[in-house]
Amino acid sequence: MSDLDPSRIAGRETLPIRPWPDPVIDALGHDPRSPYVERFWLGILGPSTTLLMRRLAAGMEASPNGFDLSLSEAARALGIGGFGGKGSPFVRALMRCCTFDLAHLAPDGVFAVRRKLPPLNRRQVSRLSETLQAEHEGWQLEQLEVPVVEQQRRRAKRLALSLFELGEDPEGAERQLHRWRFHPAMAREATAWAWDRHRAALAAAEAATADADADAPEPAA
Repeated sequence: MSDLDPSRIAGRETLPIRPWPDPVIDALGHDPRSPYVERFWLGILGPSTTLLMRRLAAGMEASPNGFDLSLSEAARALGIGGFGGKGSPFVRALMRCCTFDLAHLAPDGVFAVRRKLPPLNRRQVSRLSETLQAEHEGWQLEQLEVPVVEQQRRRAKRLALSLFELGEDPEGAERQLHRWRFHPAMAREATAWAWDRHRAALAAAEAATADADADAPEPAA
């Protein structure tokens, strides 16, 4: 069956969601909850698919290795009706994720989802209104004004952070940056920065979990 065959999803109660890693898009792309996606991707994907990608991003942030999505519950939460057959709005939103290469329905039934959305390509930009096309061009020009060395430094940091999120250790992340032809000093700097950010995020998540456990009511006797 085709990757886009909706019958592979229709009728199921849950869908296993797993991350679809891509070091480049993960480093240079845009979080589904970012202003870029809301401003430029929304008109391409449509509101239902954009909201779905935001929800999946939040789910993978809470469960980095993936989670099982209740289809009926998610459909109601997004306000697009109960989950139904292959022609339902929710199934169409899932399929649009695949159409735009933001997700992939694997042969084993796993729905692999990108954590970030890439910048719009030229054809997609042409589908925007004239006002949005001008805004997008302005955004691109702002990116070009950033010095090349600073762009490389930012890219190295984002790639290093993505590697840590995928389970790499500092030594391995630095070696990988060397393979991607970053200067050793830049690779070392990026690895140190990303490792600090990664550890801080883990500590914050652990603290939030501890606070939630502390606030949980005592079980009834």
